[in-house]
Amino acid sequence: MTDMQFPWGKNKRYNDFPSSFKRRFSERIQKISIDAGFTCPNRDGSKGVGGCTYCNNNSFNPAYCSPKKSISEQILLGIDFFNAKYKAQYYLAYFQAYSNTYGHIDHLKKIYEEALSHDKVIGLVIGTRPDCVSESLLEYLEELAKDYYISIEYGVESVNDLALESINRGHTYQEAEDTILKTANRGIHIGAHLVNGLPFDTPKMMIKHAVQLSNLPIDTLKLHQLQILNNTTMAKQYEEKPEQFYLFEMEEYLDFVVDVIEQINPNVTLERFINQAPKGWLIAPKWGIKNFEFVDKLDKKLVERDTWQGKLFQVKD
Repeated sequence: MTDMQFPWGKNKRYNDFPSSFKRRFSERIQKISIDAGFTCPNRDGSKGVGGCTYCNNNSFNPAYCSPKKSISEQILLGIDFFNAKYKAQYYLAYFQAYSNTYGHIDHLKKIYEEALSHDKVIGLVIGTRPDCVSESLLEYLEELAKDYYISIEYGVESVNDLALESINRGHTYQEAEDTILKTANRGIHIGAHLVNGLPFDTPKMMIKHAVQLSNLPIDTLKLHQLQILNNTTMAKQYEEKPEQFYLFEMEEYLDFVVDVIEQINPNVTLERFINQAPKGWLIAPKWGIKNFEFVDKLDKKLVERDTWQGKLFQVKD
């Protein structure tokens, strides 16, 4: 089976996002993270306070990324940062911190267009929640998508409403599914995100969550293991009741990801499998492995099990 040709090309055993991106663009494309000073409805009191119990945005914001700087300044700093590593590339403005559609449509248009005004920026990647997207915003992004690469990444996190409630998420899974369907067929790239290991979720349920999402009109799926981070509500909960959480061992999670890969829709690209918290932030689980090392182990495990993305996929009726 080592010479097998898969629909997404070569002998890669899953439909990986970097290769998909290379097929789409001839130049190297790099995301530049932007913090535009947004909040979330489960932070500002409209749906709750405190935000998601696991959330600490400081654990993944790059040094150049700060709401104290304008959108244009953050883009210039990001370009300088990446120019030191790579030459001749274009950029996507990645609105990453908190819910980046949670605001008045006029304000959203202003900041998105400021980002797109740089001649090296060819599109937007917008991280948000499924309950923070209006019809007027989707219509606007649909227009932008005629000229730019436009992607919305929805934090679905779990298909289990008990798990969502336990993390103070403030929306249901049905809201996520409805919003994904409303976003489809507009030329907008749709990404979805799942966290594996939340309270009330079991490994068997988590596999079903990924399969269920892959049956929706999403283009990209991001997975990562639950991490307990310092200075979060979840850190206190974990200290008091660690038995409520399902923290994978690394080898166990590796097998779990293979189980997911062989059951999900082969048309969905897989962008990420694990999260890496910076030193000093992570309480548990401490795997001590980098993303590229995990991917290398994953490639070997797929060969070892002689499986690939969609091998066991069943088309939903």
